[in-house]
Amino acid sequence: MSSDLKNRSVSAVKWAAIGTAVRFVLQIATQVVLARLLGPEIYGLFALGMLVLTFSNFLADFGFSWGLVQNQSLTPEDVRFAFTWQLISGTVAMLSLLLLAPMIALYFNEPRLRVLVCWLSVTCVLNALTTPGSNLLRRKLDFRALNLIQIVSYILGYLLVGITAAYLGAGVWALVGAWLTQAIVAMILTYARAPHSLKPLLWYPGGRRSSEVGATVFVTNLCNWLLNNLDRVFLGRFLNAQAVGLYAVGYNLANTPNSLFLTALQPAFLSAGARLQDDTPRLREAYLSVLSTVWIIIGPVFVLLACIADHLINVLYGSAWAATTPVLMILALAMPAYVSWGMSTPVLWNTKGKHLESILQLPVLALSILALWKFSDFGATAVAFVAAGTLVLRALVIGACACLRLNIGARELLPLLARAVLLACLTAVGAGAGALATEGGPTMLTLVLSSALGVALPLMIALLVPRLIGRRVAHVLVQFSPPLPARLCRYLQSKTV
Repeated sequence: MSSDLKNRSVSAVKWAAIGTAVRFVLQIATQVVLARLLGPEIYGLFALGMLVLTFSNFLADFGFSWGLVQNQSLTPEDVRFAFTWQLISGTVAMLSLLLLAPMIALYFNEPRLRVLVCWLSVTCVLNALTTPGSNLLRRKLDFRALNLIQIVSYILGYLLVGITAAYLGAGVWALVGAWLTQAIVAMILTYARAPHSLKPLLWYPGGRRSSEVGATVFVTNLCNWLLNNLDRVFLGRFLNAQAVGLYAVGYNLANTPNSLFLTALQPAFLSAGARLQDDTPRLREAYLSVLSTVWIIIGPVFVLLACIADHLINVLYGSAWAATTPVLMILALAMPAYVSWGMSTPVLWNTKGKHLESILQLPVLALSILALWKFSDFGATAVAFVAAGTLVLRALVIGACACLRLNIGARELLPLLARAVLLACLTAVGAGAGALATEGGPTMLTLVLSSALGVALPLMIALLVPRLIGRRVAHVLVQFSPPLPARLCRYLQSKTV
């Protein structure tokens, strides 16, 4: 890897990490306030609308703009072609939603969805117009701009419009207004940072290359959308909006750090990996470093989240949301598998196996549909178990394929897994000790002490036995740590070599 690419990759991940932390705080705070103001039923109604919208947005995206990231060389015609077809597919998706809104409302037995879906359909065009500029920024590894755009648009959309409207009694329309505002602001800021030609181009000699990438992305996104959202589709069909609301809060609370980790790491790994397509040994080492970090550092974070789920829901959301606790616990434990899956897919894309992602997941999709059909009417907790099993199975299938393509065997993976399990157990012991020490006391005190001990115990053991985290993780910490703990990271690195 060239020095310039390495420096830009490190900078990209640092900015993505900063953006991740800021957006995590913003999203959790906003979700809590809106959930308390709106309640499970209204929150669930919007969650159903978002199911339809995310499906339509991936149709609107179609994948034409992914060639702007994946292609090793780029011409102005590539950009014009991607923009033209993004606009066409976004418009088609919006019109389709407008026509299908009555049937969508009928499927979910929720008449209020009809008007809601019609308004949300506008974001299909907005997001389609934003995607080319976003992918141009990803190609340049300009994650500073990407994260600032996401943060500013989220603040204006949700904190300014959403919370204000919810407080004034706008109900579900507070969330609709927030989503539309965020999409409009992101579109404007993205184009200002990455301006490109708006002149249409329906075809050109390189169109086949971009179309092939787009078609592969489309099929892959379809498979991924189904695997990620079928739980709420079945839950909304068999139960009601309130059940979806309770499930959605637990899912979002577990998935928010996960999606932020993926947003921070996956695009940078994909973009850097695209430049390492002909350097398998370095791509292999990069993937092992990524897996080490996910299992050893990120994994225990989700274990801690599962351990404090009961007290966290009580403090943040109140007793009205108590039923979401088991959903959060189950899904939090499965999220490390989700991150592992997300960081394995770039390996397939960068080793000429982009088509394998959707093909390998089709059996998983079939099993997921059967399980959801059988267990959805048992409630949100049963659906959470099915969703968690699906995440683990996806991670195993895609991860195994990535390891085979990079010639990574059990001899290298098992020590990483053993370290991760040990640190996760230490995290659980610390959190449990905090809960026992404050049993019968204020919920906030239990939450704070359990969280503190859940972090402190594995950290203390890692300081005493630095080899526990391993050479690769220590190296990652040195590269991406902020200035203050840099000396500590260098110490860990020196003790693991």
